[in-house]
Amino acid sequence: MPCDERYRPIASGGNFANVPGMNAKERAATAAMEYVQSGMTIGLGTGSTAQVFIDRLADAIAAGHFTGIRGVPTSVRSDEQARARGIKIVDFAEVDWCDLTIDGADEISPSLDLIKGLGGALLREKVVAQNSRRLIIIADDSKLVDRLGTKGPLPVEVVPFSRFISERFLRSMGCQPTLRTTADGETYVTDNGNYIFDCAFNSIDNPGALDRMLRSRAGIIETGLFVGIAAAAIIGSTDGVRVISQS
Repeated sequence: MPCDERYRPIASGGNFANVPGMNAKERAATAAMEYVQSGMTIGLGTGSTAQVFIDRLADAIAAGHFTGIRGVPTSVRSDEQARARGIKIVDFAEVDWCDLTIDGADEISPSLDLIKGLGGALLREKVVAQNSRRLIIIADDSKLVDRLGTKGPLPVEVVPFSRFISERFLRSMGCQPTLRTTADGETYVTDNGNYIFDCAFNSIDNPGALDRMLRSRAGIIETGLFVGIAAAAIIGSTDGVRVISQS
């Protein structure tokens, strides 16, 4: 996707590093506003940090700081939140791509490879991310890892028909797959009508190869591995924010 001057990353978190009363997620989400300009179509991520960004964006639009903003949500939850806050919503029947997507992540490697999907929206998140000029990740510093798979599981979305055979295949890949369930013990169903296995690996040495291998298996719809997609990550901490960019 083409890139121009409006997408250059903020150098040091702008004026957000020393705002009192903000937690790390709020700092990261608020700092991401420096990437936004009027007229943009923005991919709206899913999760607690993305939720803060949607609220900040809606506040800025309502205050007249931006005009002509359109949002492409990555989940039903983000869609409902954005509409309730007055953000104009479109889909890929109306636009060819997003100028910018702001989303969270569950793990972030030094090379900006990601694990996403603990919020259940990995398929739509990847569709939007791959059809964006730039993906900016917002997260607190607890999401930084030396190697993917070391803190949490890798979500893998499968069609219900393949549930048992997919589970056996995932186990053969050296992980411990657990079918995701809701708080009341029912099988979790994604916005797309699919199931998710949360796959515990000791670590993931080659995220790209693993992603390709998993997605080549019939019945597996998508994985939470986002490899080589993110352009930058805004990392919030108690001290402020910093930006990790692709070199």
